Amino acid sequence: MNVSIQFLGAAQSVTGSKHLLHFDDFQVLMDCGLFQGLKKLRQRNWDPFPMNVSEVEALVISHSHIDHIGYLPRLVKEGYDGPIYCTTATAELARIMLLDSAKLQEEEANWARKKGYSKHKPPKPLYTTEDAENTFRLFEPHEFDEDIYLRDDIRLKFHNAGHILGAGWVELNVRGKSQSKTIIFSGDLGRYNQPVMRDPVSMTQTDVLLVESTYGDRENLSEDPTEEFAEVVNEAMDRGGCLLIPAFAVGRTQTVMYYLKTLMEAGKIPKVPVYLDSPMAINVTKLYKRFFTFHKLRDQDLQYHEAIFDYEFFNYYRSVAASQSINEIQKNAIIVSSSGMCTGGRILHHLVRRLDRPDDTILFVGYQAKGTRGRRILDQEETIRIFGQNVPLKMQVRRIDGLSAHADQSELLHWVNTLKEHPKRTFLVHGEVESAKVMQESLEANGWSNVHIPDYQEQHTLFTGI
Repeated sequence: MNVSIQFLGAAQSVTGSKHLLHFDDFQVLMDCGLFQGLKKLRQRNWDPFPMNVSEVEALVISHSHIDHIGYLPRLVKEGYDGPIYCTTATAELARIMLLDSAKLQEEEANWARKKGYSKHKPPKPLYTTEDAENTFRLFEPHEFDEDIYLRDDIRLKFHNAGHILGAGWVELNVRGKSQSKTIIFSGDLGRYNQPVMRDPVSMTQTDVLLVESTYGDRENLSEDPTEEFAEVVNEAMDRGGCLLIPAFAVGRTQTVMYYLKTLMEAGKIPKVPVYLDSPMAINVTKLYKRFFTFHKLRDQDLQYHEAIFDYEFFNYYRSVAASQSINEIQKNAIIVSSSGMCTGGRILHHLVRRLDRPDDTILFVGYQAKGTRGRRILDQEETIRIFGQNVPLKMQVRRIDGLSAHADQSELLHWVNTLKEHPKRTFLVHGEVESAKVMQESLEANGWSNVHIPDYQEQHTLFTGI
């Protein structure tokens, strides 16, 4: 058997994760994410898939963030009809995420049609709600550490990656006529010693390693961000305005809620109303109660996870009318809304009304990819384009890296060094070029060889004649 790989996304970028494995003529796609951020990346979502979709035999999904699953309905729409392997929690989260993604795209297409700012005539969504619903029938959910056979000689296992609920790193074992080989794909790795998610499970051996490098150039992110978080909240409240927190509905929102409740109870920040303005985040939060073995909150107190999410100062807003009512609030409130990179969702409507308010503050608690609206706000550009209009940026801009769900450089190196010996080949994916290069240098300084930073659509032979 000959085994090769082609990188169809998350290659020298942090979005669009897609890695196509060829086991002779049996083809497996690991992740199927949407490109986000820079226009040249987003345009790839509309390009024809670089091969006949019907030739893909199986899909393996590491976790449910849109940059890892967001292209699934498009692929199914184009003819994919095979199994989609993932963990049980990922399957449930993916339903929520993909329905929301489809709804946002439909709404944006309608808005563009109404305002006339799209270059496409007529504006169309990449896929519809119906396309998303057609995808769910293909999901095949499994538990962590369960043996899953894609065929008799290819075994799949998911191991807890500690990133978000259900996130797993992928182990593929390939058995040839004379030998067997192992390929490991990190997906997105979580951090160690976090209050909500469990630590990433260690590896032992692999021949080929694909590892993310989002924060491959950044060390010493705050291990305990509570003091920094409290400082930002207090500063925002003292200024006499509101605090706006763009947060991913899966993972980041629940972590933000944990810290807000903890700080309020400790008397380190005032007990002000917190508005969770995201139907998707509300649905996801319910899953944290259901999949309580996947996180640490139940370990701390049998009922603690419910006490956090049902805290008296938390207000859950589902309806559009309720969301719009937040616009009338001028001070002493915290608004948590998605998306985390300000690329879509209700956060955009809050930004339109608050970006030009110098008393209001926006707090970023996660990575902002190049080309995203969040990155432009973080870089404090003079105006921010939303819904076809340029809005002056006058609000205060703050950032806390310690709340990121991505492992930093030292944690990435700790995880890869749990291997008993170095892989024969290592590919650094899901990172911008600068961060991947720093991580490459760190690995090579520690004796690693054959460390590659693949480019988009680049192909590599992994094994021959096994």
